[in-house]
Amino acid sequence: MPDARFTLGYGTNGFTDHPLDDAITVLDALGYRGLALTLGHPHLDPFASDADRTAARVRRRLDDLGWRVVIETGTRYLLDPFRKHRPNLLDDDASLREAFLRRAIDLGAILGADCVSLWSGVLPEGVEPGRAHDRLRVRLDGLVDQAADAGVPLAFEPEPGMLVETVADALALRTDLGDPDALGLTVDLGHCVVVEPEGVVGALRAAGALLRNVQVDDMLPVAHEHLELGRGTLDLTAALRTLDELDYRGLAAVELPRHAHDAPGVAARSMTALENAWRHDAAHVD
Repeated sequence: MPDARFTLGYGTNGFTDHPLDDAITVLDALGYRGLALTLGHPHLDPFASDADRTAARVRRRLDDLGWRVVIETGTRYLLDPFRKHRPNLLDDDASLREAFLRRAIDLGAILGADCVSLWSGVLPEGVEPGRAHDRLRVRLDGLVDQAADAGVPLAFEPEPGMLVETVADALALRTDLGDPDALGLTVDLGHCVVVEPEGVVGALRAAGALLRNVQVDDMLPVAHEHLELGRGTLDLTAALRTLDELDYRGLAAVELPRHAHDAPGVAARSMTALENAWRHDAAHVD
């Protein structure tokens, strides 16, 4: 896709059976030019004593390839071996999540990342939505300040089933925080199938110039389950066309975190699907 203004990448959470260097080698051979790097096991533990050195080494490898990178923070059991994605920013004690996100910003600066992507988390049991929103605003405000100082923007991702579920929710949160320059949006194309009332085109257009990061996967309207492209109801051609219309110049990275068992095959099929959708749109325009 040499005429695309955005960059195609792939998420490391879909290559968890590969060492990071091997994953990059495979993706480079398939034509990807960017990495959505999920912090945590097995690739880059942000709390490891050598994390900064590892990040610097990865940056040198990416420089050699001419790649860009975004930081993803959706590791499932990094902070609690018993509870997925906990604690989150809505819990009574969110200090461990905040420490993790601050480390993500630090490592993002070393890696020269386009952004650090993050989300709200699900509403904890016994916490009212209003109280959860208050917690989220206070905690996110401090992270935005650090991101601004570090020169690494944050990209807030709406997630089905979480407190901040839609692009409209994320935009309202940003407004509540005073519309800081250091806070943009992540949009997952598959999520749009599940929760966005105006679909993927409407969600991308609503994000507009605030779009900092795009995750690429398919879904069915009935479930938040990441599927290979073509196995759900996402209109991929329309999504890519909209990114082009918006002059989006960031990373659009495939995110298939449950497909590591066939990572090279899935990545190859994903690239073919993306190229076919792009060519289909070009032919339609012609």
